[in-house]
Amino acid sequence: MPTLYDFELSGSCYKVRLLLNILGVDYSKHGVDFVNKEHKNAEYVKLNPFGEIPIYEEGDLRLRDAQAILIYVAGKYDPARTWWPTDPAAQARIAQWLSTGGNEIMSAAGARLVKILNYDLNLPALQARANATFKILDAHLANRQWVELGHPTIGDIACFPYTALAGEGEISLEPYPNIRAWIGRMKQLPRFITMPGI
Repeated sequence: MPTLYDFELSGSCYKVRLLLNILGVDYSKHGVDFVNKEHKNAEYVKLNPFGEIPIYEEGDLRLRDAQAILIYVAGKYDPARTWWPTDPAAQARIAQWLSTGGNEIMSAAGARLVKILNYDLNLPALQARANATFKILDAHLANRQWVELGHPTIGDIACFPYTALAGEGEISLEPYPNIRAWIGRMKQLPRFITMPGI
């Protein structure tokens, strides 16, 4: 059975939990005390030298980085291959949004860390970068239901948590009606699960 090193309030861990639940994959959770920086201790860094969550283990396989884990889980446990298709062009289109979810949108995650865990980061800069990203995402969603391919993929899952949690970093989604409609569609997915703040 797969094991997910998990923290309930982590949007990155939630991405993985959400996909596992949607695909009906049984797994066990290994809780990580993120608040007290357990992910930075020597034992954890042996598992992930970057000292980050989540980590996913299955047999001899150990993966770090939520986006990489999404690719593996979708590739292995979605026989229809709708979440991560086999076509190279489709994969590339989705990969653009995996990158966005693990990079630009993480500015909203950083803002959230400042507001809820008192991290010493540049809040105005994080908020400005997140808003610039949300403006692009909102325009992209103006004439489509999902980020790519006309149906939900792991690109949507990669971008969803920290977008939906933006308010916790004092970033309003009011200017972004297409994002708000997309968040509503995400919440209607079969086997959708929530997390605190969403």
